[in-house]
Amino acid sequence: MANACSAGLDIGFASLDYLQIGFLGVVQGITELLPISSTAHMRIVPAVLGWHDPGAAFSAAMQLAALAAVVSYFWRDVSAVTTGSIAAWKQRDFNSPMFRLAVAIVLATIPIGIAGLALSHVLNACGSPLRSLSVIGWSCIAMAILLAIAELACRHRRSVDEMRLRDALIVGIAQVGALIPGVSRSGSTLTAALFLNFKREEAARFSFLLGLPAIALAGLKELAVLLHAQIPLQAWSLLLFGIVVASLSAFCAIWGLMKFLERFSTWPFIVYRAALGAFLLVAVSKGYLH
Repeated sequence: MANACSAGLDIGFASLDYLQIGFLGVVQGITELLPISSTAHMRIVPAVLGWHDPGAAFSAAMQLAALAAVVSYFWRDVSAVTTGSIAAWKQRDFNSPMFRLAVAIVLATIPIGIAGLALSHVLNACGSPLRSLSVIGWSCIAMAILLAIAELACRHRRSVDEMRLRDALIVGIAQVGALIPGVSRSGSTLTAALFLNFKREEAARFSFLLGLPAIALAGLKELAVLLHAQIPLQAWSLLLFGIVVASLSAFCAIWGLMKFLERFSTWPFIVYRAALGAFLLVAVSKGYLH
């Protein structure tokens, strides 16, 4: 069994086998893009099954799977924003919708970029207090309440075409909350977009597009950290296998979520998050989970 720590970095996933990593890859891929927190499930599932915690490094690196899924699903949007913003820059057309969206994406990434760098030594440390099941439980309940308020109090009429830079900054600040396990990046940004009165499916699209740089930076940064830590070759093999599996399940998750939000509200996710948070708090208090 591989050491779960390497240079102070939690690499618990190295102690798991391919079947376990494949199962966690499916869970990670599905939960990463649904507003239910992948980090929470990466702690809960191993705890319930009696497996070693795969660690924050595994969850962060798995974001490359989410990146592949989002880019694949929203390829037309990604291509349009990229080519449109470059063309607008060359023509000095700074009022172009594509240029404004590109600026908004960059603007929304700044808060989580700063916070992520400031807290990286805490987030990825072995035995990080932020990865405790109690923290995750309270985070799940808090986000369930906020998402419920967004559903009840907001009108859900706006589209991404109506997005302003102020909207991007608000969603970007909300994205910082995703650094706390249990909050969920998609959950925090989706909730913020709903509070700004975006339609549910447009809020999800907005959330995914604005999150692309953050997802990419988090995943690539984690790969650089793992390279620097010189983890065993077997650990790299497990990580690559997990990324491939998670990419496939993440694409299915994003397809399902977009179809779901075209017809239904986010109440099933609200109920699930609240129930999950309550279960964790009770299980920890009773000593069933540690």
